[in-house]
Amino acid sequence: MAGASGKIPVILDTDIGGDIDDTWALVMLLNSPEFDIKLILTEEGNTLYRAKITARMLEIAGRTDIPIGIGLATSEEIGFQGAWIDSFDMDRYAGVVYEDGVDAMIDCVMRSAEETTIIAIGPPGNLAAALQRQPEIAKKSRIVGMYGSVRKGYFGSDTPDAEYNVAVHPDFCRKVFTAGWEITLSPLDTCGMLILKGDLYQKVLHSPKPLARALMENYRLWLDARKNTDETRTDIYPGIYFEQSTLLCDTAAVYLAFSEELATIEDLGITVTDDGCTRIDPQAKRIRCATSWKDLAAFEEILVQRLIR
Repeated sequence: MAGASGKIPVILDTDIGGDIDDTWALVMLLNSPEFDIKLILTEEGNTLYRAKITARMLEIAGRTDIPIGIGLATSEEIGFQGAWIDSFDMDRYAGVVYEDGVDAMIDCVMRSAEETTIIAIGPPGNLAAALQRQPEIAKKSRIVGMYGSVRKGYFGSDTPDAEYNVAVHPDFCRKVFTAGWEITLSPLDTCGMLILKGDLYQKVLHSPKPLARALMENYRLWLDARKNTDETRTDIYPGIYFEQSTLLCDTAAVYLAFSEELATIEDLGITVTDDGCTRIDPQAKRIRCATSWKDLAAFEEILVQRLIR
């Protein structure tokens, strides 16, 4: 997986600015020395809004050398982190921004002499479009994605759920899953219970590092916006900002892109149903699925180390 530089060439495909876990995952990615980040591509919804969050985070990280690709937009709605980029001027951003992010991803993969890892933590619209435009991309890259629910659902439920990244576009997901690339998934079985609490969360909450501070500022603004618009969320209540994170599903995919030591990987035939569920099907294409943790506590320690690096 590692390239000539000894690092893993990666592209992040993210719907950052929706659920807050993408922002946690981006900070983890930026602070992981195993990666050579070739492109960050925004996915689904208002992809310019998502690109602005990415750009500001890259400025804070001192990583404007990483190109940003604006993915396929499906709406103009500003999400719950809009206040954080309200005065951000994308025209003054020092880094490279590709208006056609899908073409940028295709070009990045096809020009590389090394296999590229695409860390996919949003719905699969960009991936499906890339396959449509250039099917050969599947021969030169692999997917490590946060998709699906095999035997466990959200919050460790014994009933699998229609996980969001799959359910929003089951047809696109089916195209991506049946293409020729190797796919490794972190389904809800391993990521659907990832919540930082106690001393580990306090280390991130009180970290003086600029990226960690930016992360927690986004988390606070996101919580405030969610509480003002959705009273049904049982995981959001007064004071949660000082006590714990919400679900950090996407961070598991970042981990699996550089290590599988702490996870149990099963090679399973996976099919996507019309209602957005991922079912075990012996006749379907085999997909590598992280179905349980060997040591969840060790993963959480690694996660926190990366967040406050």
